[in-house]
Amino acid sequence: MPRNLPLTAVQAPPRLIGEPFSQFAEEATRIRADQPDTRLIVFPELHLFGDGQPDQQRADALRAAAEPLDGPLLRNLRQLAGDLGVWLIPGSVCESAPGGMLFNTAVVLSPEGEVAASYRKIFPWRPYEPYDPGNSFVTVELPGIGRVGLSICYDAWFPETSRHLAWMGADVIVNIVKTTTPDRAQEVVLARANAIVNQVFMVSLNCAAPPGAGRSLIVDPEGFVLSESENGTPTTLFADLDLTHVDRVRANGTAGYNRMWSQFGANDAPIDMPLYAGRIDPATWTPAASDQRSNR
Repeated sequence: MPRNLPLTAVQAPPRLIGEPFSQFAEEATRIRADQPDTRLIVFPELHLFGDGQPDQQRADALRAAAEPLDGPLLRNLRQLAGDLGVWLIPGSVCESAPGGMLFNTAVVLSPEGEVAASYRKIFPWRPYEPYDPGNSFVTVELPGIGRVGLSICYDAWFPETSRHLAWMGADVIVNIVKTTTPDRAQEVVLARANAIVNQVFMVSLNCAAPPGAGRSLIVDPEGFVLSESENGTPTTLFADLDLTHVDRVRANGTAGYNRMWSQFGANDAPIDMPLYAGRIDPATWTPAASDQRSNR
């Protein structure tokens, strides 16, 4: 059966802390009107948490703006997603948690206005970011469409993140980004590489100038770029993702040859992985099937 995900990725500069929420609501409403067929709208990392011009991302400003996930900001975001009738990833938010902890947290809002998933960035950009690390990989099921894995910026530099999300059944990994530095060139390569080695769609969405480097892109499960921005100019990327492409590539191989998820035979011995104090077990290597998606 068809499993299409029309997706809009908004490469935009961050909005300043303290701006009226109505300004973001108007932005999202315009995007929805421009792309009436879209099912998922995505904004960059910390889109609602800009810290001046130039954007300094000061720890004190971020902590002062942080809220728990049942706070006023999330209530407004839930209302907006319900009003728009789409899946919405409004970037990530500064989440305050007990014990004075601060997380960089991606949230997914459903078309019914519910928090469908939240993900705390596992790999904060150390030593530059003030966030505490999360400890759980997260995917979310879009009923009748497919499964989306959540990733934030520097997570993409650690192959374990994308590999685990793909193993959990993600058809597409959304990596929201706020890169202002020259290493965006490397992140573009990583987006394609993560798509290729895991046979998933990758959405690598960076913020626009100022302050971001832009260069957002959407990549298919064989590493081909479906849509991209060549610079930091504000723009929107749209792609109608055929998620059955993931199933076809895994069955037939990348370029018709490489089937990494079918590497092991039933009688192969486990491979020890001392780095993780664990192992690759052939019995559990295969990702969650498309008709059996679950957070394993």
